[in-house]
Amino acid sequence: MGYEMHYDNAAAIMDEIAEITPTFKGVSFAMLDEVGSVQWPCNDAAPTGTPIMHVEGFVRGQGQFMETPFVPTEERSNRKFPLLLTTGRILSQYNVGAQTRRTANVTWHTEDVLEIHEADAAMRGIVDGQKIAVSSRIGETILTALVSDRVPAGVVHTTFHHPTSGANVVTTEYSDWATNCPEFKVTAVEIRPADSSAAPTNTLESVLTKA
Repeated sequence: MGYEMHYDNAAAIMDEIAEITPTFKGVSFAMLDEVGSVQWPCNDAAPTGTPIMHVEGFVRGQGQFMETPFVPTEERSNRKFPLLLTTGRILSQYNVGAQTRRTANVTWHTEDVLEIHEADAAMRGIVDGQKIAVSSRIGETILTALVSDRVPAGVVHTTFHHPTSGANVVTTEYSDWATNCPEFKVTAVEIRPADSSAAPTNTLESVLTKA
């Protein structure tokens, strides 16, 4: 970016931060060596730091709570796609897993599975551990079935930590009106047994591979 950064050590970087950032004005490596750690703000008003912030009140007064109206989703289940898919995380993985899949955490969550209520599974001849095709009006992917009582009948759930699973290949184009955040939590889908030899894959991956 054109800014010259000729530092001899990390202490010099901390000195520059303290020079231009009011909340760190009193922080230096010498101080950290002496006390071990310091909680910001650390400045002329609080030379030893601030163990607990906002004890006397918030700088801008009390927080403001605003009501926001509920806006229902436009996505609807129908005869072709009678189930609602919702996606989420699992404790051992973080988001798309770019970091956590490189750790031993992957042994706890080796693939994204589709949780299905036993009634929905029985209706479709699906058994636990079977490869199933999950399709929506947007796309299709193949996941492993996990028959579970954690989801109610009519709802299926999966995570999105493994790229080959392609959970978001089937999610819709709808988004939040205020932040434009994609609506990953409500997608009408249908599920069916897939070829027993099928591996987790998705239509988007096939397109990219051919390209």
